[in-house]
This record gives sequence, C-alpha cells and structure tokens, in this order.
Amino acid sequence: MMVIKYEPLNRRERIMRLFREAIEAENARDLERAKRKLDEIMELARDEEPEFYFEACFRLAEIFLQEDNYRGAVKCAVRGIGRAPNEDLYRLGIKRLGDVLFIMKEENRLGEIAGGMDVTLGLVKDDEELHRFVQTLVRIARGEKVEERFSLEEFNEIIELLRG
Repeated sequence: MMVIKYEPLNRRERIMRLFREAIEAENARDLERAKRKLDEIMELARDEEPEFYFEACFRLAEIFLQEDNYRGAVKCAVRGIGRAPNEDLYRLGIKRLGDVLFIMKEENRLGEIAGGMDVTLGLVKDDEELHRFVQTLVRIARGEKVEERFSLEEFNEIIELLRG
C-alpha cells in the first residue's frame, strides 16, 4: 500500500473539514459518525498539528460523557493533556479533566476508572507527573487513601476535591 504524505495546508484543510463534519454529526445526534471523524482528526493531527489533536481529544471526551462512558472521557482527556503542545493548553486540559472527574464524583462513578487504565498510563509514561497523577486517580477510584503531592497546583486541587 502506498503511503500518501499530505502537505501541511492540505492536512489542515482536511482536519478543518473533518471538524465541521464531526460537529454536524454530533448536532444530528449521530455520535458514532462524530466519533469516527474525531478519530480521523487525531490520526491526521497526532504528530503534525498538536492543537487540533488536543481539541479532538476533548471533543471526543465530551461525546463519551454524553454516552455515559466516563472512563472513555477520562482516557481521551489524559491523551489530550499528554500531547498538549504548550503549557496553557496543558493547564486547560487539566481543568477540563478536573470537570469530568468532579461530575464522576458527584454521580458516584469514580469507580469506573479503578481499572482498565493501563494503556492510558502507558501513553503518558514520559510525563512523570501526569503519569503519577493518573496513577493517583486510579488509587482514589479504588478507594485507597492517598497523600500524593504534585508540583502543579491544578493536580493538587483535583486530588483534594476528589478526596473531600
């Protein structure tokens, strides 16, 4: 099979078109089609267009929330954070992940991330603090007492909120 390398502009135009199609599909409540479009964006954007990858991860997380798939939403959010291209998006991603986790806590659904997180942990193993944070979330979800501290205050705030 021949591999086609897209020129940056073509790739960007294609990603923008896919975003439009994903939003149209979501508005039409065709969540499966929206998810396929977002997966395609993530595939195209992974290495070349990190901002688009980030945004696609969080759009996908929102769709998973609509489907009541909280673990899927957390996994997408963590993937987005792990590949955030700058500190502002990294912190925004953490805030958005915190929102998901808070909803889960309110609905007694934290237990859903007590297992099945190994692949996600593997994806962020190079970011020591994010990796430790996700491990801590899993431990909280399992009902363990945690005393972890993180250099990034946003992580500490989320842990406090979940423990409280």
